[in-house]
Amino acid sequence: MGALSSQMLSGWRRPAVGQPGAGGEEDLVEPAIAVVDEVEEESEEASPATSQLVLKRKSGTEGRHRKEPLRKLAKDSSESVYEALFLRGEDSDVQICSLGGTWNLHRVYLCQSGYFTSMFSGAWREATMNTIELQMPDENIDREALHRALGSLYQDSVFIPTRRVLSILATASMLQLDKLIQQCGEVMKETISVRTVCRYYYSSESYGLPNIRTMCFQWLLDNLITQPSEQVLREVTLDLMKELIASSELFVMEVEMDVYTKLKEWMFLQLQPTWRGPYRDLLTDTNSWLDRSKRETEGTPFLETQQGRAFVPVFQQLRLAYIIFDLSAARSMDHDAVIPAAWLSQVYRELAILQVEQIMDFGPINVNVSALFGNSMRCGAKLHRDEMCSWRWAGFIFGWDLVVSYTDRCIIFWRNMLNNCGSLKFSLLWQKKIAFRLRLASLDRAGNAIFRKDTEYQILALKKDEKLVVLNLENQDVVFPIYMACNFLYLRREGHSPQ
Repeated sequence: MGALSSQMLSGWRRPAVGQPGAGGEEDLVEPAIAVVDEVEEESEEASPATSQLVLKRKSGTEGRHRKEPLRKLAKDSSESVYEALFLRGEDSDVQICSLGGTWNLHRVYLCQSGYFTSMFSGAWREATMNTIELQMPDENIDREALHRALGSLYQDSVFIPTRRVLSILATASMLQLDKLIQQCGEVMKETISVRTVCRYYYSSESYGLPNIRTMCFQWLLDNLITQPSEQVLREVTLDLMKELIASSELFVMEVEMDVYTKLKEWMFLQLQPTWRGPYRDLLTDTNSWLDRSKRETEGTPFLETQQGRAFVPVFQQLRLAYIIFDLSAARSMDHDAVIPAAWLSQVYRELAILQVEQIMDFGPINVNVSALFGNSMRCGAKLHRDEMCSWRWAGFIFGWDLVVSYTDRCIIFWRNMLNNCGSLKFSLLWQKKIAFRLRLASLDRAGNAIFRKDTEYQILALKKDEKLVVLNLENQDVVFPIYMACNFLYLRREGHSPQ
């Protein structure tokens, strides 16, 4: 083997400028010399493959380095180490072979990896071998990713292309390269979009990046219904969709019927993966497919068929009471014949109890905040621009005519008593108590939130014709359009759990 020069080794594991231990010029040069001295000491006890290393330093080297600008010295040192030792393999003491590639490398550099540290210091047979064949147990690892991961051991910084980040993450995880894993996480955080969100979500679970998983899950809660995407619907698995639909954080465009409609489209794409067409035709084709299934099974609810049983856990997360209370939504659901009749019968019994409670005063109310997360009515709206508007949510079942308005940068709830007709007889009791939570979000073109506002859960107790300013956006840096989500839950009398 040839001799490693001190100039090459001076770049090994050198603290980057601006990090602890990387101060002025004195800090840059002295650690480099310390590393060389340390390697000289270790080489005396090294294996036969490394004991022949001769480390030489000329007395004038230090002075020459001190005269060069700090930034140029750092850049040149890193580049020279990478090109001479990694790319050309000069003075290599170990050869790594894998995936059809060969790399002539150095144990002192490889030991920055936890994987190779264990290999060289333990009882592995590879500890004394000069040529090591690596087996890749992860199919996400390819030769290019392995090349970049091994090269990162010889560089201060690594460029990670977005299209390669998952394969590099898989390789870094196998080789236990914590710094490279962290860099992959940073790239993923900045590039979450409709094309990457599902792949990032599943990879973050596999490779231990919980913060990326949380960000991807939140992206899906924000965009699954508000930003229609065929690709996302194809890539979301049953388990992930179940978790999304169960969440009270899910943004809807109007009411719970939006969630049911989205589930129909998702189920269709899962069972008909060859479907191709414009997204605007997806719902029409989904309904036609359900009609054919209904005819072929003689009206059997789809979730009770062999094809549909796998989707039962997902559809069970729907909050059916807030769908069937709206007459047009109930008729649409009945026509689809997706939901088993037994599910609906239970919901109708609950609604009968609720109707009685709406027109009678039962006294004290039991506030069970934990139930708000799983049973609340999910409503939504989109404020396209900063101008006055108002609306009602269809199927609002709490005995009020609730009018929502946006005016003068304020969101206002108004208990309207002018209209006392509807699907439920509106209660004329002076007050009804409802728990609610209002959330706002503005999304950029990639679907990432650039503005959020949250009221947390509060008790809404309005007298007749009373108005309440729920959220004031004055002096807020708001970007339109704004997506609005609101959760409601009627607080029932003591002894009855909220539904």
